[in-house]
Amino acid sequence: MNSDLYPELAAAGSLAAALERLAGDLGVDLAVVPGDWGALVSAGIAASVPGRQPLSVHIGAESRWFGVSGWSQGIELITGSTADLADVVRAGVAWGQGGSLRELRAELPFLHSGERAEAYDRGPAAVVELQWRSMRREAAEAPDFPEFGALVEAAHAERRLRELYVFSSHWTLGFSSCTGFPFQDEVAIAPSRGGSPYRVLKHPHADAIGEAVTAEGAVALAVSLLPAGLGPAVTGTAERR
Repeated sequence: MNSDLYPELAAAGSLAAALERLAGDLGVDLAVVPGDWGALVSAGIAASVPGRQPLSVHIGAESRWFGVSGWSQGIELITGSTADLADVVRAGVAWGQGGSLRELRAELPFLHSGERAEAYDRGPAAVVELQWRSMRREAAEAPDFPEFGALVEAAHAERRLRELYVFSSHWTLGFSSCTGFPFQDEVAIAPSRGGSPYRVLKHPHADAIGEAVTAEGAVALAVSLLPAGLGPAVTGTAERR
């Protein structure tokens, strides 16, 4: 930590201690928890709202800035950076008390949210729909790999897969029954390459369970392997649903 950039952190001994000291000066309650990279340069600000993880805070190395990131149920809802530590304290209070994304952005303009965060507010079906739009756009932008595009379209045409959260890993499609990371893999399909068959797997990095000549055949096989009664993807992660 550069004490010239962060004199208040140097004086307090750590980012966590500086946050607690400033919160006291501002007269607000703040529950500071350990960060991911050590107390000197990172910290978390606990939230009392179910599902919200502590607001993650870390510092820049080459210039003065404090980065923040707020996650809930495996989805990043809010992020931003500021040079003012008081902004971080205010963000931590608003996040911890359950302020809406709109309220957070209005109160603290350095914070912003992505499309996925906005979809999260509308429910898991909106997150799934947004992800499918993104995946189909990615496939359309890869004309040199038509087998991948064929797989995406065949999977999207199948209702049971279309209701799951789709993601890709090295061009292999995975289908999750939850919308947050880490995902709950239900089945995966690897596209054909150079005339090889499509492969159906348990998850993107597993051994093949079966093969099919066409994307449609692979999709049919994948659907047959889904657990009975599996419904649309739900909010949450494989660790907490």
